[in-house]
Amino acid sequence: MTQSTMRLTVNGKTSDVDAAPDTALLYVLRNDLALNGPKYGCGLGECGACAVLIDGVAARSCVIPIEGCTGRDIVTLEGLGTREHPDPVQQAFIREQAAQCGYCLNGMIIATKALLLRSPHPSDDEVLEALRHHLCRCGAHVEIMRAAMRAAGRAVEAQA
Repeated sequence: MTQSTMRLTVNGKTSDVDAAPDTALLYVLRNDLALNGPKYGCGLGECGACAVLIDGVAARSCVIPIEGCTGRDIVTLEGLGTREHPDPVQQAFIREQAAQCGYCLNGMIIATKALLLRSPHPSDDEVLEALRHHLCRCGAHVEIMRAAMRAAGRAVEAQA
């Protein structure tokens, strides 16, 4: 496909991007806009490492062509908060030390943020379902669940 100039709104900033319309959003975010929160994982939309919010809904950017993203609000991990003022979800993950290697962390934070946007006071089952396709093999599942609960304003048991 030939390249076109497309206007994307990412993290509140509008950018014109020259790319083929079928280019995966992930490549534009990382290569053209230098946003490295979303990661390349499986390339099939399965693992969630590439997750972003599109109009407030978690989406797998590795399988979404940019032509379907024009006129929509895209938010990456970088757009949630800053180092000085992290988003409450980011702050909860920091407080719970909910990460091991960090590769899958982008997807877990984005999935938690999307959950809280649609259900500000989720049940345990809702949290588990939202994170079900994001939990990696790192062994940080307990901390991740506590971080999601903390971000939802739920009481978190003291650490042992």
